[in-house]
Amino acid sequence: MLPQSTDSRLHELKELDRKIHRLAAVQATLEWDQETNLPPSAVEERSEQLALIEGLIHELQTSPYLGPLTADLAETTLPSDEDRALVRLHRREYDRASRLPRDLVERQARVVGVAQPAWALARRENDFDAFAPHLAKLVALARERADLLGWQDHPYDALLEEYEPGTTSAEVKAVFDGLETGVAELVKTIAARPQVRNDFLSCAYPRGVQERLGRQIATDIGFDWNAGRLDVTTHPFCTTLGPRDVRITTRYDENFFNMALYGIIHETGHALYEQGIDPRLGVSILGSGTSLGIHESQSRFWENFIGRSRPFIDHYFPVFQQAYPESLSDVDAEAFYKGVNLVEPSFIRVEADEVTYSLHIILRFRLELALLDGSLKVGDVPDAWNQLFTKLFGIRPANDAQGCLQDVHWAMGGLGYFPTYTLGNLYAAQFFDTLKQALPDWETLVGRGEFAPLLRWLRTNIHRHGRVLPAGELCRRVTGQPLDPSHFLRYLNEKYGAVYGL
Repeated sequence: MLPQSTDSRLHELKELDRKIHRLAAVQATLEWDQETNLPPSAVEERSEQLALIEGLIHELQTSPYLGPLTADLAETTLPSDEDRALVRLHRREYDRASRLPRDLVERQARVVGVAQPAWALARRENDFDAFAPHLAKLVALARERADLLGWQDHPYDALLEEYEPGTTSAEVKAVFDGLETGVAELVKTIAARPQVRNDFLSCAYPRGVQERLGRQIATDIGFDWNAGRLDVTTHPFCTTLGPRDVRITTRYDENFFNMALYGIIHETGHALYEQGIDPRLGVSILGSGTSLGIHESQSRFWENFIGRSRPFIDHYFPVFQQAYPESLSDVDAEAFYKGVNLVEPSFIRVEADEVTYSLHIILRFRLELALLDGSLKVGDVPDAWNQLFTKLFGIRPANDAQGCLQDVHWAMGGLGYFPTYTLGNLYAAQFFDTLKQALPDWETLVGRGEFAPLLRWLRTNIHRHGRVLPAGELCRRVTGQPLDPSHFLRYLNEKYGAVYGL
């Protein structure tokens, strides 16, 4: 039993925690609605609503008694990992939020509220100049935030800390430089082999059938429809509005098989993580993913390590062939498996193959570093993008919608976000190696469409912890070692060596 004074202080922190979390859920609901249903004329008012909510959250995060309260509790012996994590995370949030004035937080919310629909329109009309003024404001705000938060080696570190706590841009750069070398060698080796066929992926795939199959597979791998929903948006995402309300979105192309199905599987991976967190952590700062890198490991695990695996294709190919008899009439499971795993430089990140995907992230990471330190001006982004893209991929985007306008992240103020995608691939490969030891018959299970044992392993070892364990500690507990990129490079070489007969 805690001393009465400690118990009451901990209760006070938990009450404040619930209030902040519920306000954040209101904010997430408004943002979800903006991306799925909001009429164009309502954008300005929605940005003001978001600014108000952001300001209220900031006010609570920086309340005068929160600093002393968390400092005091941090020096107290607390009874559980959950309580210690609650204090640690709120102490961190207080330290960061108290360095940012409420005016800046509200300005950021207003700018983002207007920038996101402006980006969607600019992307649709291939007009970077229309989005550039919004991006300039967002970059200026990012620099202002970084300076106020504090940084030592590069302003990017202050922003990266928001998404992947404890990771620096120098560490990311070292990992990415090694990955680029390994990936480039594999791409060069694959390019020397005969290309596999995938023309059948660009045939007629009616939207209604795509939606039915996407929902079926999301259900099969464990998505709880009583606690979530699927909608359509410009850029797919997953968002959590509450412990029993996790929403995913996708987009459809009736002439391309991969976009919607693998988009749904990817976002379902995120949702399974959120739906698998221990219910006791629900309405709390602890009740979400511990970092975006870990979050991305779950979406990439289901999308690629499982969804593009041979046993997964063997199980679902008869279903696909029955659903699309004309488009897949002259294809067998082997050809389909190779087709969905074709490796070829391409323009759109979310549709990139596993091998070249990391190059898309490396490109964005380098441009973001340059935007933050001022060596790249916003007006020069399209040319810088195209030049670096050509260097990394050997092809050049035909327009800005195919290039620097394709992602929503800058419009949502997410500078510092992109590296977590590749970190997610690394975590996923390392987790996958450990899972295979625990479930040596995983291929047989997936080939029979039995995904529950895989999901159960993920929930026991990763999902249930929420934010109680930091990403690095979680990785060590699950795999017995810190994050090691060699797992991912070995996975790529083994899988694609078999696909291309290397």
